[in-house]
Amino acid sequence: MVKTSSISEPKVCVSPKTKEGKTMIANKKVPNIRFLIIIALIGTGLLAFATSQAGAEEALKQQLLVDASRIAIENCVADPNMQWFLYHLQNAKGLLIVPRLYKGGFFLGGSGGRAVLLVRDEKTGEWIGPAFYTLGSVTFGLQIGGQVAEVAMMVMTQKGLENLYSTTFKFGGDVSVAAGPYGAGAAGAVSSFNADFLSFTRAKGAFLGLSLEGAVVNTNYEWNKTYYGKPVKPVDIFVGRSVSNPESAELRSAIDRLAK
Repeated sequence: MVKTSSISEPKVCVSPKTKEGKTMIANKKVPNIRFLIIIALIGTGLLAFATSQAGAEEALKQQLLVDASRIAIENCVADPNMQWFLYHLQNAKGLLIVPRLYKGGFFLGGSGGRAVLLVRDEKTGEWIGPAFYTLGSVTFGLQIGGQVAEVAMMVMTQKGLENLYSTTFKFGGDVSVAAGPYGAGAAGAVSSFNADFLSFTRAKGAFLGLSLEGAVVNTNYEWNKTYYGKPVKPVDIFVGRSVSNPESAELRSAIDRLAK
């Protein structure tokens, strides 16, 4: 019997990258494009929501300041010792109100507060505004108890008004400021002050004359932008009268009523 040797079939050398003559793709995870788009959209939505929330919170703070300013002025004129302020408000060119003046390190690392400005139209007597400011670098010592006071400043000169239309100015440097007349007997007094600003301060139900020498006033452009929905300067608000906000109607009406 003839033995036949088993002849093995020739082995085909197959590249590890091929199988059955076809190239194999490495088992790598390919990012899903739709998934990435969804993530991007979610991220954009969250950012827009956060921005919207921040804007809403800022608008609320502004409105609270406007409302607090109205209350501060009403408190001011309700005091029988503040008759001079009431009788001469109609002669002021503007009114800068700081409803909460913080003493010590309670505001931006020092004494100060946020303020609103309203300006009287000399032709119609109508009050326009507000515009937003910050009052800082207050180095005076309040001779009152507590940590918070209300301040109302009458703008008496065109120079004072024009400085409020600028970016920043300093009391005692760029403009002059003095404590306004106070007391029941001051109602009919003729003011001998030549100051650009007259200040009146109230704390714990009592008014005290106060000098703000050295304090710095800065225009709050960001708050003005948020309140009016676009970038505006004080001159746009008071001279150009290109913007308005109905939420300040009560404040303007209160001052209109008191100044007549």
